[in-house]
Amino acid sequence: MISVVIPTHESERALAHTLAALVAGALDGILREVIVADAGSTDGTAMVADVAGCRFLVLPGERGARLAAAAATARAEWLWFVRPGSIPGTNWIEELGRFIRECDLASDNERAAVFRARPVHDRSARSEVLALLREALGARPNPSQGLLIPKPLYRTAGGYKTDAADPETDLLRRLGRRRIVTLDVAMTSPMLD
Repeated sequence: MISVVIPTHESERALAHTLAALVAGALDGILREVIVADAGSTDGTAMVADVAGCRFLVLPGERGARLAAAAATARAEWLWFVRPGSIPGTNWIEELGRFIRECDLASDNERAAVFRARPVHDRSARSEVLALLREALGARPNPSQGLLIPKPLYRTAGGYKTDAADPETDLLRRLGRRRIVTLDVAMTSPMLD
């Protein structure tokens, strides 16, 4: 169902945390593969990916080029872009499955999804309320929220641009708020911008 793409560079510890959170999805069968798009790490990033059974691609260039190249090799019809260190909430398997089923039943390849943002350094109820308020007021999704997108929409939107200063934000902007649904599950991330 889903190919997960994780861009890394010297991300050994962060990658281990994210992959540990994804194990349940692999066992459930919702994840077809995990592709680690690495920029040439010299730490244990490759070993972590290997132990977890990921496809490990060493790709030169900036983040946009690595994401685009990894997406081009993905075998599943859905792409899920996740930053290393990000951890989806406990109900992520059900939420992703529900969203994909809804899109499939409606033959809707024009919607993508992100997770609710939740910074790792502030897990208070106040931060949850502020995140929900930002979403309600129409704040553009942040790349650290992850992006679940069907391949046809990814291609139609032009994918990740290799020359964009911030390729993840650029793709989210090009998709537009109307095509992005916020799932009812949080993504804890140390990299909220």
